[in-house]
Amino acid sequence: MAEEVQAEKVVQEAVPTVRKTQIQQRRKASFYIKKYSLIFVGAIIAAAGLEMFLIPNEVIDGGVVGISIMMTSITQWSLGFFLVVLNIPFLYLGYKQIGKNFAIATVIAICFLSFWSEMFAPVPPVTTDPFLAAIFGGIIDGIGVGLIMRAGGSLDGTEIVAIIMDRKSVFSVGEVVMFINLFILSSAGLLYGWDKAMYSLVAYFVISKMIDVVIKGLDESYAVMIVTNEHEEITSALNDRLGRGVTLLHGEGGYTGESKEVLYCVVTRLEVDKLKEIVLEKDESAFVTINAVHDIMGGRFKKKSIH
Repeated sequence: MAEEVQAEKVVQEAVPTVRKTQIQQRRKASFYIKKYSLIFVGAIIAAAGLEMFLIPNEVIDGGVVGISIMMTSITQWSLGFFLVVLNIPFLYLGYKQIGKNFAIATVIAICFLSFWSEMFAPVPPVTTDPFLAAIFGGIIDGIGVGLIMRAGGSLDGTEIVAIIMDRKSVFSVGEVVMFINLFILSSAGLLYGWDKAMYSLVAYFVISKMIDVVIKGLDESYAVMIVTNEHEEITSALNDRLGRGVTLLHGEGGYTGESKEVLYCVVTRLEVDKLKEIVLEKDESAFVTINAVHDIMGGRFKKKSIH
């Protein structure tokens, strides 16, 4: 009898653990389905922008994609072939320096882009105007690349080189990418003519902006830290008038040693001015820092009405 009771107790204790494991597995599966669905859709959109706008008008993107477009023009081989071959050494570097998950996502993104580039290659171009191609092709390509980057992948091996050089040199990632792409766009000028190189520069600018929009979103959010002695009044006002949750942190002045309360809150771009108004109204001597937030996960962050 005692053994049966003990066995039943073990089973009861094991059930919550099994359920927790199943929930974790479902969440993990959902995460990867969403991740690779974004990469799949992003590759389709990017391929459409390249094959239906940019490539027919001899307008190129930066990075390995731009080099692949030029190599395709010179050799008449397929774009997908060069996308895969030219990215191989960068993928190895990415695997070694950044991580396995990044490398896997990038391999899948490149394979999808290569496949869909072949599918869209026979499709007639939407426009033969290089300027329109640079603008609209840049928008479409930028959306696709942004979705892939948002999912943790990449299409451009030069970004991997830039990240590695940033760690080992005085140059930032942005400076390295800019230098590499200036060289690539200059090469496009020699191959296609300088007018096409200038259109390519326009396309590159549009693509960069669209990537930022996709990754950061149109309605950007901001993380706000407020160092104040009136933390209760400010917290209450932010809760009531902005509908925002506030996290209270305990701090201490590094010079004075005086105890301070630090409030942490996330707001939208439209709420920043109202937040400043509330803080100044409650504590004119408060110290406030505001930083852009690229993504938010968890919590109860939703848009609220301002009053």
